[in-house]
Amino acid sequence: MDWPRVRAVWKRVISLAWPVMAEQTFRTLMRTVDIVVTATFNPASVVAIGLADLYARLPLRIGLGLGGGTIALSSQDSGAAADANRDEAITQGILLGALLGVPFMLLGFFLSEPAIRVFGAGQNVENLDRVVTLGSTYLAIIFATAPARHVALIGARALQGTGDTRTPMYVNVVANGLNITGSLALGLGFAPLGIPRLKIVGVGLATAAANVFTASMLCLAIWTDWSEADFALPEDWIIAKQLIVVSTPKIAEGFASTAAEFPFNAILLGFGQPVNAGFQIGRRMYQQVTGPLSRGYNVAASVVVGQRLGEGDAAGARFEGWAVAALGLLTVGGVGVGLVFAADTFVSLFTSNPGTVGYAVAFAQVYGVCGAALVVFSVLSGGLQGASETRIPFVARTSGVFGLQLGLTFLLGVVLGWGTLGAYVGIGATYIWMALVVAAGFHFTDWADRAAEMMAERGSDVSVYG
Repeated sequence: MDWPRVRAVWKRVISLAWPVMAEQTFRTLMRTVDIVVTATFNPASVVAIGLADLYARLPLRIGLGLGGGTIALSSQDSGAAADANRDEAITQGILLGALLGVPFMLLGFFLSEPAIRVFGAGQNVENLDRVVTLGSTYLAIIFATAPARHVALIGARALQGTGDTRTPMYVNVVANGLNITGSLALGLGFAPLGIPRLKIVGVGLATAAANVFTASMLCLAIWTDWSEADFALPEDWIIAKQLIVVSTPKIAEGFASTAAEFPFNAILLGFGQPVNAGFQIGRRMYQQVTGPLSRGYNVAASVVVGQRLGEGDAAGARFEGWAVAALGLLTVGGVGVGLVFAADTFVSLFTSNPGTVGYAVAFAQVYGVCGAALVVFSVLSGGLQGASETRIPFVARTSGVFGLQLGLTFLLGVVLGWGTLGAYVGIGATYIWMALVVAAGFHFTDWADRAAEMMAERGSDVSVYG
């Protein structure tokens, strides 16, 4: 092992990743605060926001998917010094994202109530009606700013692809800070300033306002001289085609994951509303303590692999991808182990409901045990994304969530009667499988050649790979 070279890669990765980690810390903290604030209302509100968030992940998946395509082209063209292609890819990605957000606005306005009711949440008619009312209201508010959410996600990744991970951090830290303040003030109310207690409506309004703020500030950064990137008149259909080719598997991967969540949550609700609430809290707790690290390494892997490929250094791209994975294993894997032993303490910050606590602790511990596998999947998926290879992560996640998280959970938990134990096993098996598939894909497939061909097709300068 070339340790001096590994340390040099780790140093660069940390410089790229820490702003993303800081940004994601505030983002996950914002979502955590939403759950904590909502939990003070009643358990039905926790379930409502959790179910509504399943739908809210649909625009998230599109934004992340198009952001994945944009960061791939942006990082490669930055490495190849093809600034014109980079700027056009950024512009086309943002415009396409804004356009694809419009259908979600309409869905939220017209179909939010039946969308929540389809789950059959609650144990009786009264609980069902309450969950549907709360969840549909929250969903309509969130979907109203879906175009802005897309623009924010794509704009952040466009800048990250150029190596600028700090500007998205500055914008998102401020936005999420405002979101947290808004959730507390509007959700709980603040009588001295005449702020009413709007409960779940207030939480939704705070998130919607933050989406608009983030999109506006990132577009301003691209438009002005603040960043190296710039907007450009869309003219090259090859770039548009490549954005779609790279983004589509990423979007499909996200949609498949979200689609599997619907019946998975229905299974958990079949075990009881406290089980579903415990799952929402346990997963949120894990995401709070490890999500920022994993996302930071994912973005850093995309940038270093993409820029190395843009420079014509395929061997260096492969080496640096594995080096980032090793760093993730050491850090996120260690945090996951710590979470297993500290789950009781962390869960107490979220809820004291005796029916929910035990399930929340168990789900948090399952995610903690899977921390090493999760970060390997995240990092190597990011590396493959930087190489414009998003098909392998799609196969890994789709087969995992349908075959194991959903299928194995149903077999063990429902058919064989294991109950929640079946869900714990299904979740663990899912992430181990996903890590193995992307590791095999990163090691054995010719993703460097694919990236070279695509760069040559769009006219970016790139040397011939050896």
